Amino acid sequence: MKTDCFEQLDGALRQRLAACRDRLRSIGRLAVAFSAGVDSTFLLALAVETLGSENVLAVMGISPSLAARERASGAELARKIGAELVEIDTCELDDPNYASNPTNRCFYCKQDLLTRVAELARQRGYDTVATGANADDTGDFRPGLQAGKQLGAVCPLMEAGLTKDDIRAASRAMDLPTWDKPAMACLASRIPYGQPITAERLARVEQAEYVLKDLGFATCRVRDHDTVARIEVPPDDVPRIAELGDRIAPALKRLGYTYVTVDLQGFRSGSMNETLASTKTSQP
Repeated sequence: MKTDCFEQLDGALRQRLAACRDRLRSIGRLAVAFSAGVDSTFLLALAVETLGSENVLAVMGISPSLAARERASGAELARKIGAELVEIDTCELDDPNYASNPTNRCFYCKQDLLTRVAELARQRGYDTVATGANADDTGDFRPGLQAGKQLGAVCPLMEAGLTKDDIRAASRAMDLPTWDKPAMACLASRIPYGQPITAERLARVEQAEYVLKDLGFATCRVRDHDTVARIEVPPDDVPRIAELGDRIAPALKRLGYTYVTVDLQGFRSGSMNETLASTKTSQP
């Protein structure tokens, strides 16, 4: 996994990648808040390549908000990259500010996670905590970015101007298996704002999405509206969902849903944010 493979990429992207590597060198020893997603996996791989594995630590937060398959994927990715991985338990569900599911719940989740990552980093002698936030994240509702900023976490990908498309292209060049991985927000993002987040609801969402994934729907969401499961898949997959309805609906009803529906608009990241007013809730 050598970054000379970036030679095949266009010149502007290579410049952004070089800027990112320069930023990593300026940081020194680095703890990466690692989720096994596209962005944090690329950041971890680039940091290891740039700084050496002895100067990079991957830290993964473990809680009911993280699907078990993502946890297993994280362990395998860290092994492939050659990074030490430490798993830490997070306790965001114990915080009523998070569990009540306000519009800025991500602030409290990231606050809990990054506080714990920073403490571990300090104990292990790592200088800085970094997250995989990218340049596209500045255009969406991201309360978690504010938490990172307050806690002193850095965002090398964002600082270098790397977009999600850039990161996928560079990940493919580095032969990272995540280059085409669908977006994987935490399981809490499936629950409408204002409805309480519980370990039981998160587990139900996780199992419901496994039903779809095991039928070949790589990109999917099951939005948990209490008694209603609202399925989101790319528009081209909607007919197939309907064709498999006699398998999907009974499986999801066994998990506790009364009704199983398909969103005709199809999959879109952050669809729960569509309910937000034009004036966003102020962040702490």
